[in-house]
Amino acid sequence: MKAYIKNDTKYIQYNLPWDDMPIDISYVFEHEKPAGKHGFMTVNGNKFQFEDGTEMKFWGTNFNSGANFPSHEYSRKVAKRLAKTGINIVRFHQLDAEWSTPNIFQFTKGKFSDNTRSLDPESLDRLDYLIYCLKEEGIYVYLDLLTYRKFKSGDGVYCAKDLEDAGRPYTNFDPTMIELQKEFCKQIWTHVNPYTSLAYKDEPAIALCEVTNENDLFHHKRFPVIHEPYRSNLEKQYREWAKDKGIDLSNDKINFEAMDENILVFKRKIQESYYLEMMDYMRSIGVKIPITGTNWSNSPNLLSTQLVTDFVDSHAYWWFGDQRKFDSRLMTGSKSTIIDALTFSRVLDKPYFVSEWDEPWPNKWRAECSLYIAAVGLLQGWDGFTIHTYRYGTNTDEFVTRKIGRDLVIGNSYYRGIFDVYNDPAKYGLFYHASLMTRRGDVKTSNSSIGMKIENIDEPEIGMMSISEMTAIPLTSEYKKFGTVLPQSPEVQDIMVNYDEQVVDHTKGEVLSDTGELYRSWEKQYGWIDTDNTKAVYGMVGKQGDIKLNDLTIKAENEFATIAISTLTHDPINNSQNMLLTAVGICDTADSVYNEDGTALLEPGTGPIECEVIKAQISIKSNRKNLKVWSVDAEGFLTGVMPSTYENGIFQFQIGDEFESIYYLVQEQ
Repeated sequence: MKAYIKNDTKYIQYNLPWDDMPIDISYVFEHEKPAGKHGFMTVNGNKFQFEDGTEMKFWGTNFNSGANFPSHEYSRKVAKRLAKTGINIVRFHQLDAEWSTPNIFQFTKGKFSDNTRSLDPESLDRLDYLIYCLKEEGIYVYLDLLTYRKFKSGDGVYCAKDLEDAGRPYTNFDPTMIELQKEFCKQIWTHVNPYTSLAYKDEPAIALCEVTNENDLFHHKRFPVIHEPYRSNLEKQYREWAKDKGIDLSNDKINFEAMDENILVFKRKIQESYYLEMMDYMRSIGVKIPITGTNWSNSPNLLSTQLVTDFVDSHAYWWFGDQRKFDSRLMTGSKSTIIDALTFSRVLDKPYFVSEWDEPWPNKWRAECSLYIAAVGLLQGWDGFTIHTYRYGTNTDEFVTRKIGRDLVIGNSYYRGIFDVYNDPAKYGLFYHASLMTRRGDVKTSNSSIGMKIENIDEPEIGMMSISEMTAIPLTSEYKKFGTVLPQSPEVQDIMVNYDEQVVDHTKGEVLSDTGELYRSWEKQYGWIDTDNTKAVYGMVGKQGDIKLNDLTIKAENEFATIAISTLTHDPINNSQNMLLTAVGICDTADSVYNEDGTALLEPGTGPIECEVIKAQISIKSNRKNLKVWSVDAEGFLTGVMPSTYENGIFQFQIGDEFESIYYLVQEQ
């Protein structure tokens, strides 16, 4: 690992291997192995809680499509790799995607099948073994049920060839496709894993599940109800419902995209009935764990339908454009961030999980996101995160593992390849600290809660209001615990505000949490996390001079960076004999090519991955007089000792001048 100059900037190559990680923090959570040791996941008020009373916070990742069906050898290695970074949950996403090889219905491509009514034994065996390996390493599973299934004529589905993946939105109300979903549920939940000797329904390592992914009746522009006989059948249901309510529709031409008051109420009823029917069926076959409906509640009406389920889930991305044309914005410098959409979807009386989030490559500033979102989630008391996504496949060839991202077309969209994160130092490279913060609860939950009241959701202008219209949202989740209060929500908040009421004073250009542990200035374009066990700075830190936190001062020379330090012991940073320091900024595939203004990726390149060397002076107030700082290369070798001093209780050292890395171990000698 030797630094070099490129375009007047100092870089190192830092390729995270697919089957290992340079630092191993799994010992910190050794007591949580195997997953499921506390019994089944349950809901206790607004918290997830295992049967034995243990509460759990989750930090994890998605496995997409083919990544869910690795070889047995790969499963063993990837489970250990995840555990080394502190991950404790994996969401199995897109198991049913026809474009994936393998998928749950077909392990290989070639042989034609006219239906999706049976599970492929080879795919199932690989999934079984993956669950077994994850369980042994203390890693739980979030199971998706309907994501990208392509219904076929042999399934008995009308005009199957014309339907979107997952039959959106018809799977929310069509009896035939609902019965097919129940059939799939029975097949997967009653299947006995030979490696654990437990049926999936009896497996406590499977902690959470959802009915359907990003699929509902309220995204009427994206998923219009247009195909027959589905539209006519829905209209028949609507007219029968209206008749029962005493509503005269005899002379009305029904337009389900109009979203008038009656249609809104009717769609809520249909949506809720669908969730309840699927949940009741799963309970009837023995599924015990918490179940949610769908996961992108971006309007009051859609959010209200989720309240009949056990917990609320949501997705959000800091992403503009696609892999061919994009806008690389700095989130830290914006009043509105990825948190806003997530904030709206949270209600205060139910557990809350974020099963997809990302600031994907090729956004050059993405090293800002992992610790920011983890810290705000802890301030809010949210229950867990899974980034989208770890990986789409399991290829171990060097040309794959030495570049960021991959090329993949899903639903005629080119952009999906940007989401592979497993070898990205700017995001996955910071998961050590995000996992430690989340699982240990390093960041305190807010001292009080604010509820944002939204009434009259039957009125279209209110019920379908966009998040950007809700003045109360921006910045509030970085200040106090916050949630949406709908007409059917119990009022459990300490403070109530209207959706059009500004909570945080925007003129200050900054926000400080009520705990004093989180700060962000969108005007100065940087933020910090200041707790006893984890401290970090992120954003345009090089412009700030000395950034002084409790017992820690950082002075960075790079304009942009994330610099984080976490104790790896039970002692706080000021008394720890073992700490991990990570310093990472702009990272990219070395031979990637962009257009002149950096808004289009012309060539994704083939690697290696290079990281801008972060140069900074670090000062720690410490009781430990004999600390040393070791740089760690991508294979886990110690490559050098940073020059340091200890005077008057201050341990001071410099990184970035020699023995450059992204990881440094600070240990007592």
